[in-house]
This record gives sequence, structure tokens and C-alpha cells, in this order.
Amino acid sequence: MGMHQESHVESSETLPHGVIATSTSAQMFSTSSLDALQGEESRKVMDIVDRLRRGGLSGELQLPQVVVCGDQSSGKSSVLEAMTEIPFPRKENLCTRFATEIILRRALTVSISTKIIPDKQRPAMERKRLEAFKSSIVDFNELPTLIDEATGLMGLDDDDSNQARAFSRDVLSIEIAGPNRPHLTLVDLPGLIHAENKMQSKEDVELIRSLVDDYIKEKRTIIMAVVSAKNDYANQIILKKCRDFDPQGHRTLGIITKPDFLEPDSDNEKSWIELANNQDIFFQLGWHILKNRSDREALTSFKDRNAAEKAFFSRGKYRDLSPDMLGIKSLCSRLSHLLFKHLKTELPDLQKDLDKNHQEVCRTLELIGERRSTPQEQRRFLLTIVTNYQDIVKAGVSGQYEHEFFGDTDPEEAVEHEANAHHLRAVAQHFNLQFALAMRKYGHKTEVLADDGDSTDATDSDEAEIDEAEIDECYRQFAVTQEQVSRDDAIQRVRKILIRSRGRELPGTFNPILISKLFWEQSANWQAIANQHIEQVARLCSNFARAAISFSVSNDISARLQSLTLDKGLDLRMTRAKEELAQIVDDTKHHPITYNPAYISTVQSTKYEKLSSKFNSMATDSKEQIYNKTTGTYNTYLKPEFTTSIIRNFTEMDMDRVSAEDALDSQQAYYMEEVEYFIAAVAKQVIERYLVRDLADTRSPIMVGDMSDAEVAFVAAEPEETKRQRDHLEARKATQEEGQEIFKSALGFFK
Repeated sequence: MGMHQESHVESSETLPHGVIATSTSAQMFSTSSLDALQGEESRKVMDIVDRLRRGGLSGELQLPQVVVCGDQSSGKSSVLEAMTEIPFPRKENLCTRFATEIILRRALTVSISTKIIPDKQRPAMERKRLEAFKSSIVDFNELPTLIDEATGLMGLDDDDSNQARAFSRDVLSIEIAGPNRPHLTLVDLPGLIHAENKMQSKEDVELIRSLVDDYIKEKRTIIMAVVSAKNDYANQIILKKCRDFDPQGHRTLGIITKPDFLEPDSDNEKSWIELANNQDIFFQLGWHILKNRSDREALTSFKDRNAAEKAFFSRGKYRDLSPDMLGIKSLCSRLSHLLFKHLKTELPDLQKDLDKNHQEVCRTLELIGERRSTPQEQRRFLLTIVTNYQDIVKAGVSGQYEHEFFGDTDPEEAVEHEANAHHLRAVAQHFNLQFALAMRKYGHKTEVLADDGDSTDATDSDEAEIDEAEIDECYRQFAVTQEQVSRDDAIQRVRKILIRSRGRELPGTFNPILISKLFWEQSANWQAIANQHIEQVARLCSNFARAAISFSVSNDISARLQSLTLDKGLDLRMTRAKEELAQIVDDTKHHPITYNPAYISTVQSTKYEKLSSKFNSMATDSKEQIYNKTTGTYNTYLKPEFTTSIIRNFTEMDMDRVSAEDALDSQQAYYMEEVEYFIAAVAKQVIERYLVRDLADTRSPIMVGDMSDAEVAFVAAEPEETKRQRDHLEARKATQEEGQEIFKSALGFFK
């Protein structure tokens, strides 16, 4: 007996069945209660939702719906029955053992159709078996048979076998159509169980609670929370769940049933009336009180039921309550208003969600591409991918970022951050500027300091601002090996090298090979700095190319394209870039050559500044002041021995030092010119020529044409799962577009 006995009690309290025996088609489709539920404008709005549901959008969007829920034996099924005036079958109240979706809709002909929406966790074969259940009837007398059959298919047969399940997550959908039906969907959920017993296991308790949670947590669901006045409402589970999922009570309407069990004028009745007045548990949608039919009233008509309810609320404390919160008729009017308001509010968001889903489906279909069974279709498919890829890469190389692939920049992140990395040209330029500054800052192995402490090797630059801390982070290893020396120490070191590399030159001159040796030593870091820069740009280009392919096609094909051709192409470009750099560096190992007048100008300017500084220092030391009696002021004069001092101080007898100083000045001037040439050569002949400029050629139509049919098939052949995915997505796309058309026809409701 266990569960079945309790279910039977709820059935006898809530479900009238005497009407079935004498019902006619006219009686079957009488909807006096629901006539009050919808005005004309409300019907039109609900018609939109109904059309979306019938178009299959319930699986695509979380459509607004009304869910009737409560604790077991709370009387929720009788609330649903009173609203719809649909007499459900009595037998064991099977409808409370799984969710029952009741869809009312207007149609020219009367019909009742049922189907099972299987639990997604069922095995595929079971889902297919349950989905095959579809049946239609024309009289409510046949409804018990249909429900029996559906219940059996769900594995809920009423036998004593241990194989029968108590509850199911499957949904029984009952669609009732007729010329006077409104468009409305109501869901009756199984009653929440307080504790397990011999007929209702712990798993059953958790299943029902989880099922109720899944429905009421959806933000577009209106919750009709039914509580029975027979039990203390503080102990009824549904109220806690409503507060958990709808803490502000924005979408919860409380329904109090069985008030006739309360002792008139008792404290208990007073507490329930306070609850109904929203003075205890607050719901923004408020509370409503209904009187259920008792066991002895089970065979009465809906008209008699409504009359008995009206008479009950005309007595006692209920006369002090607003009529708007009493009885089934006012409930339908009240529900009509909040449904209309709720649906009209949700429709614009539904449209946005539908448009977003449609974009995602279209994008996925675009990535999957067209059907490709034959070699010709596969080759054409690859050509389309390659063309799209080249368009993206060429735009990135040229700095034209209109394509959707590039997205928006993030000014708060670094230039090379992944949020900005699709802007290829901008990042490559940034890396080039970093390289140029790093070369000027760390390219020279020895930094010669002037007498005032400033570097004599530093070069000025008018380039765009680059964060020097960022340069230090990227190229810090070269700062560690850089040595700082005074000019005198540098001259002494050059003097030692000069002596050890002396040839047939006359005293006071130096062997031309000395400049080469000094330059080679000073430029020792060039190749390492350039290698780091090349690898940095190569990674940028590689990541960009891979992202462009991934954007142009699905992940599986993208991976095959990369492994078959792209990886080799990128590796080859890197190899050629390194080879070009090696040639540029090799050119610096030969005897210095320059035809730039700036070299002579720099050497002369260095000598001039050195002599000028020395002269000014001597002149300052040779000044004396003589008092002029006539003017009463002091006049400044150079001492007579100043000229002799000039001759003595500007005559250097150490010819090796003279040669060393000239060699150092010449090397520094040559270095300043060559470092700029090297920066330009790396940027143009290596970075541009081999890594950036023709990046689009890593995948080209010519390469596709050269591929064998086997290679084309390896990349582009369509597996069965892809075909199934395309079919599924195309079906979704068609459903979504039908929904979009529905929204277009209903634009007036969004104002």
C-alpha cells in the first residue's frame, strides 16, 4: 500500500472524476475558469510563446511557464484541475509520480495528444523507445488508458515487483486543443517528500527534490507554491526552496489550500491569515487562498465546486480579506495579469537569447563547412578555407583590422598580450621598436663613460616611446654582461691592443685592422639580441597563423591542416630568417666599410668636443681679474703664459696614446653608424622578408592544388560524427529562424 495509498488519498481529495462518465465533447472543452485567465492582449502574447514552443524552441530556450509545486498531499493537483477544469483520471494519481506538462492551445478541432519527453540521462535506446510514444484521443474518457500506457513505458507499472520504479524524471506532455482553449502551459510536479519510507526510498526523495529544483531555479518560471493548511507551513519544504531560488519573491505566488480544516477564530487560523496577508513569508506576487473539494464532493461539477468555495469565503475571518486573494475565479484573473506582465517582460530577452544562439549555430556551421564526400567537394572546401585564411592574414600583415577575427583591443593590457595579439602588424612594430632600443642600450659589450659619467656610446632616438622596464625584462641577460669603463681606461685598453696588433704603420697612426678588432668585440651581442627578437616575432606569427586557421575552420580540420602543411611552412620561414641573419652578421666580420659622410662628421665632432672641453678648462684656470680704477670695476684677462700652456698641453708626446684615442673615436663613430644599419637590416631583410610580409603564403590555393587526393582526404574528409553534427545544427538553425520570424511578427509587443 505505502506510496500508493498516500497517492490515492491525495487523489480523492483533489481530483474529480464523476464528470468523465457523462462528459461530451462540448463538456470536455468547457473552460469557464480559464475564460477569466486571459484577455485579448494577453492571449496574443501567450500565443507568441505557444508558437515558439510548438516550433520546437523549448529545447533551444528556457521558455516562460507556470509550475505548480508543493509538498506531497498539499492539494496542488486540485489547484491545477480547478484552473484548467480538466478532470484527470483517478487511478492511483499516477500524474504525481512524474512531471506532467499540460499544454492548452487554441485549434479549429478538438483533440488530446500525449507524448513522453524522456530524461536526458536515459540510455539512447530507451530515449528512442519513449520518444516513439505518441497518441491522440478525442475524449477525456480515453485519457486514463493513455496515461497507463505512458506510465508503463516509464517503468512505473503498479505491480509488486521490485523492478518497478516509484518516480521518474521523464515528463508526460498532454496537449489539449480546442476552439475555445487559451494558449497556456502549466507543469504539475510530483509532491516533495519529507522522509523516506518502505515505499519511497532515499533516492526517491532526492530525485523529487532535484526535479523540483531543476524547474523552479529557471529565472523565467513562475512558481505557484502550494501549501496545505492541514500542516504547519513552517515545516513545508516548498517554502524553503522558493526562498533559496527566488529569495526576493519576484516570481513566486503562494497558494494556500484546505483552509476548511482550520478551526474558525483559532490562533492557527489567525497565523494562516497573516501568511495570506504577506505578513510572515513575503512574496512580491503575494498569496492566494483556495478551498479544495473534500472526499464527499469529489463527484460534483466544477460549477458546484466554485459555488461551494464562494460560500465558504463569505463567512468568518475571510470576509475581511480582499476578494482578489480568494477563490479560483480571482486567482485566474490575478494569474492572467502577472502572466501577461511576466511574458511581456521576458520576450525581449528571449529574442536576444535566440539571436545569440542563432549566431553561435551559424558560426559552428561555418566552421564545419559545406558537405564534402567527393574529392572535388573536399578540394573546394579546402580552397574556401585557404582563401578565408589568406584574407585574414593579409589584413593582419597590412594592419587593416576590420575583419571580425581581430575583435577589440584591450588598452589596459600589454601590446603583446593575448587580448591584443591578433593585431599582428601593431605587435610586430612594437617588437621591432623594442629590438631597436635594446640594440642601442645593450648592443655594445663595453659602455665607455665620459668624464661627466654619461655614456659616450649612447645614441639619441626619436622613436615612439617604449617602456624601458619592459626592455630590461626582455633583454636583461645582456645588461648583466655589459661592462662600464671610463674613457681613460678604454684608451689604455685600446693602446694595449694597438701595441699587440702593430703592423708596418708609422708612429702616431694605427693598423686598420685595429678598428675591425674593436668593432667585432663591441658588437659581440648583436647576433644573440637579434636571435631573441626573431624568435619572438616568429612565435607571434606562428600563433597568429594558427589562430587564423582555427577561426576559418573547425578544430579537427585546423589541427590536420597545421600538422600537414602549416608547421612545415612556419619552420622553413624561421630557418630562412636565421640564415639571413647569419649572413648579415657575417658581413660585419669583414673589414669596416662606410661611405656615409656622417662617419667623418661624427669623428670630427668628437675631436672638436674633446679639444673644446680641454681648451675651456685651461682658459678657466688661466683667468685673472684686474681692478680698473677709472671704471671702478674688475676686468677679466687671460694670463700671458696661456698661449705657452696651450702649446704644451695640446702636444702629446705619447704617440701610442694618440693612436689609441683616435682608434677609439673612430670605432665609436663607426659603431654608431653600423648599429643603425644592423637594426634596419634585421627589421627589413629578416623580420619583414621572411617572417611577416608573406605570412599568408603559408597556406595558398596553389598548395591545395599540389596536394594529392589522399592528402586532401586526410585533411577534409568528413567523419560520420561531423555529418550528424551538421544535420543537428541545420535542424537547430531552421528552428531558430522560425522562432525569429515569430518574433518579427510580434514586434508590437516589445514597445
